[in-house]
Amino acid sequence: MPDADVSYFSGRDGVRLAYREVGGGRPLVLLHGVAGDSTMWLRYGHAERFAARGRRVIMPDFRGHGRSAKPHDPACYPPDVLAEDGLALLDHLALDDYDLGGYSLGGRMVVRMLVRGATPGRAVVAGQGLRQVLGLGGGAESFLRRVFAGPGSFEPGSPEEQAEQWLRSDDADPVALLHVLDSVVATPVERLGRIQVPTLVVIGADDERVATADQLAAALPRGTGAVVPGDHGTAAGTPELAAAILDFLADH
Repeated sequence: MPDADVSYFSGRDGVRLAYREVGGGRPLVLLHGVAGDSTMWLRYGHAERFAARGRRVIMPDFRGHGRSAKPHDPACYPPDVLAEDGLALLDHLALDDYDLGGYSLGGRMVVRMLVRGATPGRAVVAGQGLRQVLGLGGGAESFLRRVFAGPGSFEPGSPEEQAEQWLRSDDADPVALLHVLDSVVATPVERLGRIQVPTLVVIGADDERVATADQLAAALPRGTGAVVPGDHGTAAGTPELAAAILDFLADH
């Protein structure tokens, strides 16, 4: 995994937040999934590939994740705080000509930032379908809530216990992560219909969200869809995902 120095900025409420950068050129801000951090874009080689194509790749850690602060006070996680943090990063770096993308929870935050006034040249929503963006939930969110809320209570070898072990190995904080989930808000279809940014909705062929990914692309006035190999977990690391994003951005 290539090295990328960690820098810091403050959220609008003063919480210390981290981000990494590689490359130079047109800025591309990339958001990660829940319980991960910005190194997902480095680990799979995506950031290096984007940088090789003339991109300044900017990768924040959400609050409650990675090297960002992980406060336990629920007041530090008001509704839509992750989108607010993303907008604060744009202000901190004085970005006004950039592209924006995210995977899984990061994809939902791309939508929220667009709704709240972000104006990238192009946007990428990966690993998300309309059902999730509308806030209708699903098996994955319920599973994560169980894991975050009940550490130490699961049967050995159960999926929940395995997920808990993974979280511990990654130095994740279940209390902070549960607050993060509680902060996520829904986006009504009518708000999606006002987004005028060209947006790629890209999904793994075996992702449970694939059933409504096309609906999400159709709900966006300038949306387009793409499918890559893998399920929700494995699609994030495929070279096809990076290729789909690069092809879409190259059209700008």
